Parts: sequence; structure tokens; C-alpha cells
Amino acid sequence: MRYPRTITSCCNRATLKSSGKNGIDFKSHALLVLLFLCSVFPFVPCSACSNGNCQLLDACATPTDCGPGLYCGNCPAVGKTQPFCTRGQSASPSSIINGLPFNKYTWLVTHNAFSIVDAPSRTGVQRITFYNQEDSVTNQLLNGVRGLMLDMYDFEDDIWLCHSLRGQCYNFTAFEPAIDTLKEVEAFLNNNPNEIVTIIIEDYVHSPRGLTKVFANAGLDKYWFPLSKMPKKGEDWPSVTDMIKQNYRLVVFTSDSSKEASEGIAYQWKHMVENECKNCIIFVQCEFGMYCSLHRLCGTFSAGDPGVVPGSCPNRKESKPLNSHTASLFLMNYFPTIPDQNEACKEHSVSLVDMVNTCYKTAGNVMPNFVAVNFYMVLNFNLEMFVNLSSLTKKRIVKSCT
Repeated sequence: MRYPRTITSCCNRATLKSSGKNGIDFKSHALLVLLFLCSVFPFVPCSACSNGNCQLLDACATPTDCGPGLYCGNCPAVGKTQPFCTRGQSASPSSIINGLPFNKYTWLVTHNAFSIVDAPSRTGVQRITFYNQEDSVTNQLLNGVRGLMLDMYDFEDDIWLCHSLRGQCYNFTAFEPAIDTLKEVEAFLNNNPNEIVTIIIEDYVHSPRGLTKVFANAGLDKYWFPLSKMPKKGEDWPSVTDMIKQNYRLVVFTSDSSKEASEGIAYQWKHMVENECKNCIIFVQCEFGMYCSLHRLCGTFSAGDPGVVPGSCPNRKESKPLNSHTASLFLMNYFPTIPDQNEACKEHSVSLVDMVNTCYKTAGNVMPNFVAVNFYMVLNFNLEMFVNLSSLTKKRIVKSCT
């Protein structure tokens, strides 16, 4: 892929920095993360082109103008209305440097991966809820997403992916049976034998062994990473190479602590730390006098938004402190209080870099293993440039290009 001169020079400087004494010592550290150093690119279309020949940041007029892995879009939120080619497909972190422990990589995660704009109703009732993603789960995985946040509920004698009120799914907030999404994951793992996927479940399932059954019925039990093999005191995970050799390519966590004993599913906050909004809001939204739904949402961002405050990365109340080092994995949430597809292109740039830096320092100089976002496609950087390069060094390792 051809990059504009500004990006190339920025990344050349990044390479020099990473090899200097203030950079990365691969032999002594070997902690890989998605390096945002080369991710923040200027919103400047670079040249005119067409018919699939346009590259990153080139001006475009139609979706077919951009090359593979790119799409034609703009960012009115920052005053850029001229369409240009943006967002490349992600390279798998382990394809850059393979063989490290699972917890030495950073993986892109989609928040509410099932909550897809324009997804047709599966209940026969018009859906009234928030949306968090613009692309199917299959395409999310094909485009480099390696973690899915899924909200699962008992509904219509089955398990569904849904938004809810007080732990109950309704026909106007339901998306689809969980097995349908899980079958997409199974198809991806079957077709990509060197890939690992993590599923993080917000768990409202009370049917006996409900999760176990739905994963088995989707054909995912054969990929399951056993709870018994997970580190318990902050140790390293097995290497991705060993996980792939043993076909332990699906890592699953639940928010329900009882499922460890009843179903052998890892309790999320026993095995990972997680950040929280400083000013989370819980509110009830009522529509048309028909229903009310409870929302607990987190964010980062703009003036008047009560989400995560820049420069602050507190732990979620269920989580241990981010710097406890007693859990092997670190989940960084990065999404606004109210999902806004039009604003995502602005927030997925410099502010994302800054928040990674903030959370890195709060966690005791540990980079997040999972970065969860809304509208993952609206990223102002090419995911192939998310080079996993970082380390356990105490130096600030995520920097903007200057």
C-alpha cells in the first residue's frame, strides 16, 4: 500500500525512536501492543484517482474508487466534507511478531458488536434502541477485530443478543438469537486456523447451562480455551503459538461470577482489569409512551458529555485497580456515553491516542490488551499501521507524531 509522504516520514521517525534507548528493547521486553504512533493521520486528501486505485487519504468520489481494505468517507465533525479513502484492514498482531504470550498483544474489540445499524428486526416489531456498529460480525472479524462484546439474555425460550431494561430483553430491543452470531464466529475460526477470538459477555442468561449449550450448538466448544489453563495470579498466558497448536482459539469471559463454578466460563473481573467512566450515567429512556429502557453507558469525550474525562482512567467498580498486576489482561473501554456515528471519526484520532497513554500510565505502565470502541470502521488511521511494538518499559511508548 502506498502512503503519503507525511505518513511515511512519521513512521520512519517512529521506527528510529523505537530502536533507540528510549524505545523498545524486543529482547528484554517483547510486549506487543497496537502502536498508535503512526495511526493519527492528517485529514488531507492526497491525489485524484478512481476505479479502485485510490490509496489511504486519496480523494475519492465513489465507494469503488478506493483500493482493497479502504472505503470512501469524510469527517464533517472536524469540518472535513471532502470524501477521502480511509481505514485499512488490520493485520493480525501475531502476524507481525508471533509466538509471544497472549497477554503481550493488543486486540481491537467492538463494543456491542451485535448492535448493528440497519440490522433488520428479527421479532416483527420495529426496534427502538441505540446502535454501536455499522458492519456485520463477519466483516468485523475479516477487518481485523479480534474481540466481541456481546450482551446475552433469555428471550423467547432461547438466548438472544439484546439491549434491555433491568436484565430483561424485549421484542423492541432484541437483535438476533445469539447462536446466529456465534455461528459467524465459528465460520471465521474454521476458515482462519491461525486466528484467536475473544468474546466478552454481559451475561443475563439464567437458563441452566444456557451459555454452554448455545456455544456448543454453534460448534464453538472445540475451540474453547479451558478455564483451568488460565493464569490466576497475573502470570503470562500461553503463547499464541501454543494456543493455536492446541486449537484453543476462543477465549470467553462472562460478567456472571457464578458461571465459573456452574459452567466453567471465566469470570471477567477475576482475569482482567477494566477501566470505567469517571461519571457513568444510568438513565431511563422512554419512547412514545410505550416502554422505558435502562441505560448504563460510558464515554470519553466532548464538552457536556459526562463520560471519561481526558487524563483520567479509573477502574470499573467490579474491577481490581488497573495497576494491581493480579490479573493478566487489561480491557480499555473507549466509547462515548451516547453512540454517535457522525462524531466517531473525530474521537477515533488524537483523543484515542491520549486515552491509551493515560490508561497505560494508570495501569502501572501496562498497555491494554483489548481496546473496545463503537463504530470501529470510522477510524482515522490504517489498522495495518497498528504495529504491535511496545514493551514493559516505563517510558511513554505511545506518542503522536511530532
